[in-house]
Amino acid sequence: MASPPDTSKTTKLERYNSYIRRVNSTKLLQASSKLLFRVTLLIALVLILFFTLNYSPVSDSSHHIHTTQNFLSSSFYGGGASWEKQVRHSATPRRPNGLSVLVTGAAGFVGSHSSLALKKRGDGVLGLDNFNSYYDPSLKRARQDLLSKQKIFVVEGDINDAELLKKLFDIVPFTHILHLAAQAGVRYAMQNPLSYVNSNVAGFVNLLEVAKSSDPQPAIVWASSSSVYGLNTNVPFSEDHRTDQPASLYAATKKAGEAIAHTYNHIYGLSLTGLRFFTVYGPWGRPDMAYFFFTKDMLQGKAINVYVTNDDKEVARDFTFIDDIVKGCIGALDTAEKSTGSGGKKRAPAQLRVYNLGNTSPVSVVKLVGILESLLSLKAKKHVVKMPRNGDVPFTHANVTMALKDFGYKPTTDLATGLRKFVKWYVNYYGIQSRLKKENDHSDDS
Repeated sequence: MASPPDTSKTTKLERYNSYIRRVNSTKLLQASSKLLFRVTLLIALVLILFFTLNYSPVSDSSHHIHTTQNFLSSSFYGGGASWEKQVRHSATPRRPNGLSVLVTGAAGFVGSHSSLALKKRGDGVLGLDNFNSYYDPSLKRARQDLLSKQKIFVVEGDINDAELLKKLFDIVPFTHILHLAAQAGVRYAMQNPLSYVNSNVAGFVNLLEVAKSSDPQPAIVWASSSSVYGLNTNVPFSEDHRTDQPASLYAATKKAGEAIAHTYNHIYGLSLTGLRFFTVYGPWGRPDMAYFFFTKDMLQGKAINVYVTNDDKEVARDFTFIDDIVKGCIGALDTAEKSTGSGGKKRAPAQLRVYNLGNTSPVSVVKLVGILESLLSLKAKKHVVKMPRNGDVPFTHANVTMALKDFGYKPTTDLATGLRKFVKWYVNYYGIQSRLKKENDHSDDS
């Protein structure tokens, strides 16, 4: 009988090979770990070098700076020292006891006009805007160019970005905030409702959260809206009238803003002033407003829809010229008392106000169209239609007695005068006059 083959040598060889593989694997792992450690160390050294060269702490003792600086946010929001210098320079007042104002929505209609007015009188102004595409961003960029020419720096960012806001408050001890950033428009809420909640509610809360923790706390003036009066039928609309019947989501978010303002005033001592704007119009206005797109469509020979109520009554608005609104904003800023909180805690009762800013003279949309026809020297193609259920209200009329009493607000521009200024700007900005001249010259040649 044959003896079985001897496998002991084969088994030993396999065990030896397995041992060698484990040893090599361990050596490879150790080498990889060392390489990874060295690469990580090198990256850390490069970051430290970058930090040293591009970031310098603020030495001006008049500026409140948190003890720990967020290097990553500093690099991300503009590249360090150069960006911070722009922020600080723009926000520094040039007159004794001047304000240092953070203007949110600075590239917007009211924001750009207010920023220019504040800067003109020597206040420090820093803008913040996200340049969204709700309407043509190129118009916002053109407004930004106007501000830049007056040495007003606009930071491109969102009010929901808490880290960015904290960074700005690290750099500048703002005395005031003029909060005008918002998702505007009544009808658009039916298409994109969450944008209103995100901007008008969440964004406002985010701003207040940062403001409450800053030292010193700034006084805040912010844009509410005449839309909060909703289905109210008492006229003229007064600040003590009911505002619990909003007719649109936009109105509801603005009403929510007023409730939120009350909360932060009550708990944290923030000084808050809400301004209920009534149908603001004028040069550099918003393309989604009736006076603006009526002008555009009339010049292009398109028909326009003129709304009437379901019982065939004319729709009317308390159209308020932009210069009057700006005076109201500045009046509110100048009379805003200091916030009373410190370190996020209320130390004493703080000012809480709300005002109407309107023209006090409602004008029908039919009359508005008539004024535009006269200014543009053409006849509008009008379609008179029933007002749809899209959140619009048929009538607004402001009582501005409180604003007059507290900071001298007194509108002086009638609709015909204001529209004349708007049309002059419109035809110049969009090159209508030169285009019409070319068309006329071509007609003469033929």
